Amino acid sequence: MKIIVCVKQVPDAKDVRLDPKTNTLAREGVESIMNPYDRHALEEAVAIKEQLGGAVTVLTMGPPQAEAVLREAIACGADEGVLVSDRAFAGADTWATSYTLAKAIEAIGPFDLVLCGKQAIDGDTAQVGPGLAHRLQVPYATCIQKTRTVGDGVIEVERMMDDGFDVVRLPLPALMTVVKDINQPRVASLKGKMKAKKAAIKCFSASDIGADPQCIGLAGSPTQVVRVFAPEPKGNRKIFTGSVEEQVDQLVACLKAHL
Repeated sequence: MKIIVCVKQVPDAKDVRLDPKTNTLAREGVESIMNPYDRHALEEAVAIKEQLGGAVTVLTMGPPQAEAVLREAIACGADEGVLVSDRAFAGADTWATSYTLAKAIEAIGPFDLVLCGKQAIDGDTAQVGPGLAHRLQVPYATCIQKTRTVGDGVIEVERMMDDGFDVVRLPLPALMTVVKDINQPRVASLKGKMKAKKAAIKCFSASDIGADPQCIGLAGSPTQVVRVFAPEPKGNRKIFTGSVEEQVDQLVACLKAHL
């Protein structure tokens, strides 16, 4: 079973803030982590490998420092890491990102399954997974909460819905995005950390994957973020003090005054 897991290095959500001068995310001095949803995709890939055999390749697109999440993934059970890094990739939107990842996967070689987190916490678009499946021309399912069975060229999974779940059977090769309900990610062992420290990380540039310059980075991005800002608070605010009963009385009196 050849499994490829796409991961992303993102700013730690608890430290995210906006630069008031540039109106963009302030990344300087902010710790970078593996996207939380991607951790669950990695864990599911390793669990399937342990059950059926095979290999797990972890792929990320980003600056050189993104190599850190690949080593973290190897420490948690992945077999190898591939970093796709080139200044030409800067400014990529989800369209250009899915194109770049697809070209990288083609360079890696044949696969049975591609796993992604449902979405990245820095963008929250949930578009790269489906976009990647379209580029690779494979069937896909999103928001997977459980893997039921894998074998005989088919994977059966549960897709989370608002009112329960759907049971979906996909012919392999396929792609799926996962939610946090699917598993509990393992903690890296000492042996895993030693393996990760010594691991040789493959690095692909734009030319290595045969990417069209007009399809990557800003040039290949039909959408661009013009400005990011925090909305200013509006309206009058009141803070109620005292015991719970006193605060409730104050709230009721306030509401009555507006009836």
